[in-house]
Amino acid sequence: MDASTDPPLSPSNNPLQGMDAAALERSFVDHLEYSLAKDEYSATARDRFVSLALSVRDRLIERWIETQQTYYRRDAKRVYYLSLEFLMGRLLDNGLTNLGLRAEAEQAVDELGYQLEDLVEQEFDAGLGNGGLGRLAACFLDSMATMALPAYGYGLRYEYGIFFQRIFDGFQVETPDNWLRYGNPWEIGRPEYLYPVKFYGRVEQRAGEGGRLEHVWADAREVMAMAYDVPVPGYGNDTVNTLRLWGAKASREFDLEPFNYGAYEKAVEDKSRSETITRVLYPNDNFFVGRELRLKQQYFFVSATLQDAIRRHRKKHASLANFADKQVIQLNDTHPSIAIAELMRILVDNERFAWEDAWQVAVATFAYTNHTVLPEALEKWRVWLLESVLPRHMEIIYEINRRFLDEVRARFPGDDARVRRMSIIEEGEEKRVRMAQLAIVGSHAVNGVAELHTHILKEELFRDFYELWPHKFSNKTNGITPRRWLAGCNRSLAGLISEHIGSGWTKDLDQLRQLEPLVEDAAFRARWREVKRDNKVRLAQYIATANEVEVDIDSLFSCQIKRIHEYKRQLLNAFYAIALYNRLKDGVDVQPRTLIFSGKAAPGYYLAKLIIKLINSISAVVNHDADIGGRLKVVFLANYGVSLAERIIPAADLSEQLSTAGMEASGTGNMKFALNGALTIGTLDGANIEIMEEVGRENIFIFGLEVDQVQKLKATGYDPSAYYRSDDELRRVVDMVASGFFCPERPDLFQPIVDSLLQGGDPFLVLADFAAYRACQEEVSAVYQDGETWTRRSILNCARTGKFSSDRTIAEYARDIWRVDSVPIELGVHTKR
Repeated sequence: MDASTDPPLSPSNNPLQGMDAAALERSFVDHLEYSLAKDEYSATARDRFVSLALSVRDRLIERWIETQQTYYRRDAKRVYYLSLEFLMGRLLDNGLTNLGLRAEAEQAVDELGYQLEDLVEQEFDAGLGNGGLGRLAACFLDSMATMALPAYGYGLRYEYGIFFQRIFDGFQVETPDNWLRYGNPWEIGRPEYLYPVKFYGRVEQRAGEGGRLEHVWADAREVMAMAYDVPVPGYGNDTVNTLRLWGAKASREFDLEPFNYGAYEKAVEDKSRSETITRVLYPNDNFFVGRELRLKQQYFFVSATLQDAIRRHRKKHASLANFADKQVIQLNDTHPSIAIAELMRILVDNERFAWEDAWQVAVATFAYTNHTVLPEALEKWRVWLLESVLPRHMEIIYEINRRFLDEVRARFPGDDARVRRMSIIEEGEEKRVRMAQLAIVGSHAVNGVAELHTHILKEELFRDFYELWPHKFSNKTNGITPRRWLAGCNRSLAGLISEHIGSGWTKDLDQLRQLEPLVEDAAFRARWREVKRDNKVRLAQYIATANEVEVDIDSLFSCQIKRIHEYKRQLLNAFYAIALYNRLKDGVDVQPRTLIFSGKAAPGYYLAKLIIKLINSISAVVNHDADIGGRLKVVFLANYGVSLAERIIPAADLSEQLSTAGMEASGTGNMKFALNGALTIGTLDGANIEIMEEVGRENIFIFGLEVDQVQKLKATGYDPSAYYRSDDELRRVVDMVASGFFCPERPDLFQPIVDSLLQGGDPFLVLADFAAYRACQEEVSAVYQDGETWTRRSILNCARTGKFSSDRTIAEYARDIWRVDSVPIELGVHTKR
């Protein structure tokens, strides 16, 4: 074709960016010069990271645009995954991995005189989550893109993360996590997607057309929600999905009236107050705190998301009658469940749907994932607060509840106790709205996240609902993405695996089963140990830098990294550390160990913060006692997050999963450790049970009371002091904590911990399970001393974790709940350079 007849250049026919090292090098230099206005002399390390990130983003954007246009052309049914948290981790390394560009990037930056790892280290973890809930959501986004599902993540763009944890004198000190301080090269602001969100005001009733009663939300305050998009690349395909995060903006920059009268501060304060909604992430996801800001955050993001979904739907469809046919909305825990009332408000008040028709659309649209059985974590909003902040929604919830309870009474006549238990409105001194009940009533599917957890939901927590609607309930055991949690974080092990069985396991984790015959290959076992040792060396170097502690590479690295909470029982591990220390002081030989702890405690959770101090106080004593010859080290690594987990997990020998049976919904840290060849010591709780079923009882260390035994012990009268009195080693440990041995300058500092056990009833059965835990740890030590046996078990743990891929989990959601199909992307509209 002659140049004169070529169509004008546009994004639709712009040639693709090259995928070789030379093309990446050119992009890097272009961005350094034209995007950042720097040269090789003035560029900082951060500038070099941003230049490479923008170079990778260019290639993602090409695929991103094609992905979204394909969804529109195909009129695909979409999945909206609503979560208040997304713990994405660093995106540069992940983007390079999923695009298959890591080797090319290494070559490109090497030729420019830099090291890729140095650039990767410049990226801050995005402060968009607390822990497991947000990391699971990130894994799910990766799997949905890798499986070419038309899916969107929706959440909030927090300006500050939970907090940056520092350790001063052994105590946790919270400092601001200003992760956006220098901007975020991955996000693209979308000011064209700006939606009003209302709060407060009052509801007016009036007669509409044909005498229909209409409800008008009057005198409300408005805040604007602005979209910020982050690309989510699939692995080994051309799909790039979207994580859309909402930032709060004032409805106007400031009110000119007070400004013109000289009230400048008030004008600015009003603007600042509006934008506070997305200023900071709440630092606690395991205690429900019914604060107004949290409610406003929840409604803000679901209101904006529904407006966005309806806008997208109307590009192809004139009516919302088929809304549920073209999208499904997954509620990640109860945090987004106010969306049920919001969609009903839109359909009934704005679209003039009959209530019954609107309800049919709403129930068909929503699905709900429960993540906790802890009573203190279940959301129950005060009625007066909802009436104040969202007056129309409270009316709608009352009407939903009235109709629902009529159904309950019809199914179970005369059972008033059941009606009270199932009501969305909890009666009492102060009426509350039970958000889990609202989520169940307003969704077509309800799922737990592990077999045991789902059993507890059906048989205990939501038994009444299961008896009413058994078809709604199913299990979807959580999973993790193997791209980040093996291929990305443990490249040496991933390379060893791919060398022997090929790289297909990255998208089909069940292929790891092909490693099983290699268990009997002595040369393979030796290389497996070599990889583990190299990972331990790297972690030891980090510990030496971060904590100024030298650890024995050949010691057993025992790791408990997770949120600090009494039910997760870091105390069991800490008490065992004291027991080992005492044995060493008494001249008893023990298997050398390095105990590694990491995790954050909610700022208001006094006992959890005191546990952190206890661990650090034990560390201060143990690590500096020359008598024990370095055979035991205790380390608390500060500011736990995704990137720190990626350092620790590949180096771990032992994974500590110690929650009281029946308390942990699933857990995903246990899966990450097993995938990387660590052996698990744990209770029969959450997904530990399924890990045991997969890897084999002989390849995991199980201890402690089971769920029915926990219930029986509590029902018959648990006396923790009896365990304390009858176990000499345990009593010595507890007495040392109580006496101030680990904090002589404040000898009563840890008394609240001791009191919680001996006077407070030991609600999480630390003392009851200590003997079993100790015995199990003795078995761990014995096996570890037989290096060949340990290696065999390590290989089998990795080989048999295929079930725990988030790809499998998402495939089950797509098949059973969402009813959506893959939409493969082809870059046919572009021309390769």
